[in-house]
Amino acid sequence: MADPLKPGQSTPIERLTTLIETLRGENGCPWDKKQTPYTMARYLVEEVYELVDAIISKDSTAVCEEAGDVLFQLLFVVNLFRESGKFSLTDVVEKNVEKMIRRHPHVFGDGTARTPAAVSENWDKIKRKEKGVAGRDSVLSSIPQSLPALLRASMVSERAAKTGFDWDDISGVMDKTMEEWEEFSTEINNPECKTGGDKAAMEFGDILFTMVNVARFARIHPETALIMSIQKFEKRFIYMEEKSIEAGRDIVSLTIPEMHSLWDEAKEKVG
Repeated sequence: MADPLKPGQSTPIERLTTLIETLRGENGCPWDKKQTPYTMARYLVEEVYELVDAIISKDSTAVCEEAGDVLFQLLFVVNLFRESGKFSLTDVVEKNVEKMIRRHPHVFGDGTARTPAAVSENWDKIKRKEKGVAGRDSVLSSIPQSLPALLRASMVSERAAKTGFDWDDISGVMDKTMEEWEEFSTEINNPECKTGGDKAAMEFGDILFTMVNVARFARIHPETALIMSIQKFEKRFIYMEEKSIEAGRDIVSLTIPEMHSLWDEAKEKVG
């Protein structure tokens, strides 16, 4: 009798779904058996971010592993809904294929879209028509409130710009960034300014949001750009820690000049 969990005995997706069903079965894993779509949502988000980290790191081995984890979590959630009789994996696939065909009329129909910008514009029009969005409803309504702030800021910026509410070019938004910086500087240097207060926080938030618009004009995704910068900092700082240990020191015991020297060395050695 064929074992669906063995390579070559069934398709990769069938193997994965069988694995999930086994984990959820009578003799399965206690942890897997008690999960719900709500509890699994957290793990799915975590795995997606780990995949993003791997992609940005350009580590194909890690991407392969993390993509597998995301796929497992996603199929696990789908299986939970199948168990409750809501929908199956087939339903998910068929609905998505239909939607993708419908939203690509320039490929599967008689529509035209010769540039990525035209594709994006058509996509938004089709999406709004599908959802029956009334003219008085905001173009921002469908942006999830639970998104990380930087990612949500990027989506809000893009949606608003598509209505024509935008700067003419990147120089205009960069000037606005400097204006916001001046307002923040004025507030933070105000003797009456409360450190950590709402006014200072709002001015700082304005800087971040305006920088998101700078990124949009520069065709840079702010979320991935920040992740890249964080990863770079982490590599350099870890290098500093390791070199400190090799010298028989704790990094907290180093002087500022010593730290700066190690930082410069890290920039040269690990990039």
